[in-house]
Amino acid sequence: MQDLQTWQVVAIAIVGVLILGAIIYWAANRRRSRHLRDHFGPEYNRTIAETGNRRAAEAELARRENRIRNLEIHPLSGSDKQRFREQWVLCQAQFVDDPAGAVNTADSLLTDVLRARGYAADNPHDRIADISAAYPRHATRYRFADDLVTRHRRGQGSTEDLRKAFVHYRALFDEILGGQDEELKRAS
Repeated sequence: MQDLQTWQVVAIAIVGVLILGAIIYWAANRRRSRHLRDHFGPEYNRTIAETGNRRAAEAELARRENRIRNLEIHPLSGSDKQRFREQWVLCQAQFVDDPAGAVNTADSLLTDVLRARGYAADNPHDRIADISAAYPRHATRYRFADDLVTRHRRGQGSTEDLRKAFVHYRALFDEILGGQDEELKRAS
């Protein structure tokens, strides 16, 4: 076998570096996809279906996650928590006589708690994006509740639909209020 010329050694080295770079890039993308899929759960698949493109969906989910990381989210004071809990109790009592009004109040109260914590709350698109990134377990249920309320407003829903929406809002309300080691969840 003949000795390799310098240019051949350089070419082999360049090809090796390119292959190694491609492997590292592929592994990083897989790790990123796995992280996003694990973090967002069903929201991951929903976003892919909505965009029709895995890369675009992952870019959107990563954008949401980075946005949440950069917000100044803070826990509520004890007095704020108590005030919101008292408002929720009144909202729950309202459900008996006015289910539609109670669900609207619950949604408004959720918005107020989100705003008080530092999340985007006024724009519905930003609100669901923040919920999906910060509270991914609740994103699907929040969307479902919102759809039930919308259907009811069009005359296509029942009181049972409103009850289901209210239950989903309650679960999210409890979590956003700051219970269940909320700060530890945000850090992970």
